[in-house]
Amino acid sequence: MRHHAAAVVALSLLGAACTSGTTAATPQPPIDGQAFLEHINVLASDRFEGRSPGTKGEALTVAYLEEQFRALGLAPGNTDGTYVQKVPLVSIAVEGRPGLTLRRGSQTRTLKFHDEVVPWTKRVTGRISLDASDIVFVGYGVQAPEYQWDDYKGLDVRGKTLVMLVNDPAVPNPATPSTLDPKLFGGQAMTYYGRWTYKFEIGARLGAAAVLVVHETGPAGYPFSVVQNNTGAQFDLVTPDRNMSRCAVEGWISRDAAVELFRMAGHDFEAMKNVAVTRGFTPVPLGVTASIAFSNTLEELESRNVLAKIAGSDPGLKDEYVIYTAHWDHLGVGTPVDGDAIYNGAMDNASGTAALIEIARWHTKVQPPPKRSILFLAVTAEEQGLLGSQYYAAFPVYPLEKTLAALNIDGMNMFGPTRDLTVIGMGASDLDDYLRTAAGAQQRVLRPDPEPEKGYYYRSDHFNFAKRGVPALYTDDGTEFIGKPDGYASEVRTRWVTEDYHRPSDEVKPHWDVRGAVEDMALFASVGYAIANAPTYPEWKPGNEFRQIRERQLEAGTE
Repeated sequence: MRHHAAAVVALSLLGAACTSGTTAATPQPPIDGQAFLEHINVLASDRFEGRSPGTKGEALTVAYLEEQFRALGLAPGNTDGTYVQKVPLVSIAVEGRPGLTLRRGSQTRTLKFHDEVVPWTKRVTGRISLDASDIVFVGYGVQAPEYQWDDYKGLDVRGKTLVMLVNDPAVPNPATPSTLDPKLFGGQAMTYYGRWTYKFEIGARLGAAAVLVVHETGPAGYPFSVVQNNTGAQFDLVTPDRNMSRCAVEGWISRDAAVELFRMAGHDFEAMKNVAVTRGFTPVPLGVTASIAFSNTLEELESRNVLAKIAGSDPGLKDEYVIYTAHWDHLGVGTPVDGDAIYNGAMDNASGTAALIEIARWHTKVQPPPKRSILFLAVTAEEQGLLGSQYYAAFPVYPLEKTLAALNIDGMNMFGPTRDLTVIGMGASDLDDYLRTAAGAQQRVLRPDPEPEKGYYYRSDHFNFAKRGVPALYTDDGTEFIGKPDGYASEVRTRWVTEDYHRPSDEVKPHWDVRGAVEDMALFASVGYAIANAPTYPEWKPGNEFRQIRERQLEAGTE
């Protein structure tokens, strides 16, 4: 259990590959599986109370991580000489059950809160008011220059309420109209343009007063009840402008409510959807206004990212960074299930945080030491919307144009070794090539995400780096478990989702087999090490939605 032979072999081969001028394998340190498990036992113990931001659990977690990083000899990761980056958060709860009033001439209809509309604001203010804002249908709300796609066509949308369809433009394949065009928006796979977060962001960037996304179960991938569960308090970052640059109102409306809205405007909803999947689509003012007003209950708090670093050994490269990320937070103390109210988060994500510590230990022992610097970043508030990583990416301690890659760890394989590894967003960047080389040394293969249409690439902390241009890697467990029957991977995944995910039962299990986690930690350690010693920066693949952002970033960094 202390280490797995395949991991040692892989890292030994890595030593040969990364040591200039020699073909002899350089012995590399093993990954310590027992130490990894001990970290999880501490972080997921009841004493840490589920590690919710702003609680005693956060204080204990931050202190533990500082202690571990200091014991490993890692330098403080912040330029102020500390191991923390303060992250200002706010909890915003809509008071009451405000409806959204639609008006066209003498016609008036009010959409019911929760049943038909789920509105909120991310502005840090006690009162929000939207008064007779003109509603415009903007199709999918996408501006994607790499696809020559613009749903706005230069329309000034400042002060208006934008209604958008969920997911990417569902452009039919000219050859087989029953499928989607693989040359546009990833075909069946989701791109970031399909995420609801993008839709709120583009609306704010263009100065809209409100953005309402039309929920449809098929394209969204989940029922409207999931949206309805989001009517409680929401966390967000507190930006210098107190989020006043965000739209005043963000939210969802049900499909049935959208049909009624379009009917009020004299349009057929399905017909308008068909037009929206063409490049020639132009925004459609509906001649209907939207009004809503509500008060908010606000609670501000300060949370912390924890960061530590190993300085690069090459004086000419040590101001360049490879970042490992894992979120330390979970859900804290909540609704009791079978008498247990502590949501320990052992797998999610005490396991990833423990892996971060052990990968850091490996990098302190590897020879020769990495040429570039390595930053180990344990982020807060992932469970509240990737907020800790969002804050670091918006206010990076080290320039993003000098950050080569972000390698994210969110949940480890605790069920044994596999012959493969699933790559979320496979084909996005050169990081796949680094991972493929390391996996090959372990006699393993890479497999693509079997459900790319669900957009998992955009749902964990690496994404906040990707959207700002930094190539980012995120993996999931393999599916072919060694010595296990067919269907074992599906069985354990289903059991985890239905019995443990975001439940108090996500605790350390006596049947866990850490050999798979040890192998995967070895892969991530070797990938980061190889990038830190590489002659060039990894790049996004041609056609990727983040490639142009990175190119502009690197150009600006050389000016």
